[in-house]
Amino acid sequence: MTDLKPVSFLVPGEPIGKGRPRIGRVGAHARMFTPAKTANYESLIALAAQQAMQGRELIAGPVLLEMNMLHPIRESWSKKKKAGALSGEIAPTIKCDADNCLKAICDALNGVVWKDDVQVVNVVLSKRFAATPCVKVRVVPLSMLPA
Repeated sequence: MTDLKPVSFLVPGEPIGKGRPRIGRVGAHARMFTPAKTANYESLIALAAQQAMQGRELIAGPVLLEMNMLHPIRESWSKKKKAGALSGEIAPTIKCDADNCLKAICDALNGVVWKDDVQVVNVVLSKRFAATPCVKVRVVPLSMLPA
């Protein structure tokens, strides 16, 4: 892997955290399955990442993952509160949890941007309000230093 250029893309819509696996019954057997909302969101992430990769090879080495979760502002808020949210004075201490969204992004990028999410060695994550909700993702390959 000689291409050390970052891969950047945007996942449209409100950030969604990875849901817990559910247990369903098939006859007398129990089986685990991923909730539909999570599966759909991971598909959206993978599609955005595939477009950003543009046929590039999977990243093989360690990576830095940067995520900027941009949450929608409530319509019911006053103009003053909306302005505070947009300026960063009010932080989004709301769902979804940052760690759950991180997990959804990491799992969706397996086999699309990198081989496996164990390659993520550094994470920079922020959670803010924005007029247009989305998740901005940037994957930076880290050069492997000689031992």
